[in-house]
Amino acid sequence: IGSETSLFQIVTLVENAQLAKAPIQAAADSISNVFVPFVVIVSAFTFLMWYYAGAQNKYPESWLPENESKFIFAMLFGISVLVTACPCALGLATPTAVMVGTGVGARNGILIKGADGLERAAKVNKVFFDKTGTLTQGKPKVLELRAFGSNYTRKQVAEIVAVAEKDSEHPLAHSFVEYAVDTTKKDGEAEDKVVSSQAIPGEGLKCVMKSGISVDIGNEKLIGSENISNEARKFAKEHQSEAHTVVFVSINKVVEGVFAVSDPIKPEAAGVVAMLSRMHIECTIVTGDNIETAKAIASECGIQNVYARMSPKDKAEKISEMKRANPDAVVAMVGDGINDAPALASADVGIAIGCGTEVAIEAADFVLMKSDLEDVAVSLDIARETFRKIKMNYIWALGYNIIAIPWAAGAFYSRTMFQLPPWAAAALMALSSVSVVYSSLSLRSYKRPIATSLNAIRIGGQSIELDSISSVS
Repeated sequence: IGSETSLFQIVTLVENAQLAKAPIQAAADSISNVFVPFVVIVSAFTFLMWYYAGAQNKYPESWLPENESKFIFAMLFGISVLVTACPCALGLATPTAVMVGTGVGARNGILIKGADGLERAAKVNKVFFDKTGTLTQGKPKVLELRAFGSNYTRKQVAEIVAVAEKDSEHPLAHSFVEYAVDTTKKDGEAEDKVVSSQAIPGEGLKCVMKSGISVDIGNEKLIGSENISNEARKFAKEHQSEAHTVVFVSINKVVEGVFAVSDPIKPEAAGVVAMLSRMHIECTIVTGDNIETAKAIASECGIQNVYARMSPKDKAEKISEMKRANPDAVVAMVGDGINDAPALASADVGIAIGCGTEVAIEAADFVLMKSDLEDVAVSLDIARETFRKIKMNYIWALGYNIIAIPWAAGAFYSRTMFQLPPWAAAALMALSSVSVVYSSLSLRSYKRPIATSLNAIRIGGQSIELDSISSVS
């Protein structure tokens, strides 16, 4: 109710982002702090120089306008300098562009939490993707459960796993429960119950049942490679080569079954990687899954860099390591789960999928409300366009003052015989501020990068031909 509604929180995020200062604004503030006293000094100096020149008859009487004294003549030059100089345009260059840029993001379903994150996003040259729920659809389905032990049947393994994973929020847990219901045709209260459980991020789940059995459900790292039989390992590798996730089930330290789970990649995943590649951004997968499955997914998406069997801590450390090894690297992390929160916080820019967990959304700088992977490229493109516009605003604001002040000071009077009246100087000053605002407002015509065909995309309003996705690196 009220401030607790999602809409209110979204509006608050957008408003806070629009009011926040980008780091680049500090440069404008520094210039403005020096600019004002500088202009006052130049204005006074202009008046004194023209007055001295008139008193010493350094210029002919014909230069003076009709019925105007040398004192008034000199004063008008000084006033024009004071009036025409405009620090306002410098001050408006960043906040107006940031305000419009965050509005454009909101209109495209992208929440930008702050101007500092927007500025860092404009410089991103590396993107790390989580796999499950980010590159893949996050709706895994059990393809097969094969029993390998002699103590439990396939249905019994399915029932035990369903009980153990019943209260878990992990997408794989839901698929196990659904599979058990479909296989055993039971959806009522189970006879056995979980007494204690421990979720190990990036590995799986350990629990103890009321019946006294211990159950471990997870990857090879959790189970221990020495506990996996050759038959189970062969079964696992066959599915991993087809981009399927493999989950081992150990009961009382014996591998009794292996799940093969399919989580297809999102239809737009390969296209997004191609779009980012064309923006000169290198893509990498970091996942807790095994290396074979991760490489298969990477191959489908067109990604060459893969880091597998990564715990949440490992993901964050890998990003930190990347930044230490390459000081020029500006890294964005894209994820959706609790496991991704440390990496999202560690990256220069965190991008959370909107359907993800609250922890991931809290740690991110950008939130993709539509959960559309294309919005990763869109968010980075908006950031680049926004800061390209800020730079143009600064060039215009500084260029205006560099040109206008000498004219107002009469530097070209001897050739043009034109004295800029104070009212005209005031009009030019206002025009410079208005032009910066209109320059920022032009961002409202931003065109999001979208796939125009199987072989082309649009970035910044221009159609760019793509090579075949398989050749994208």
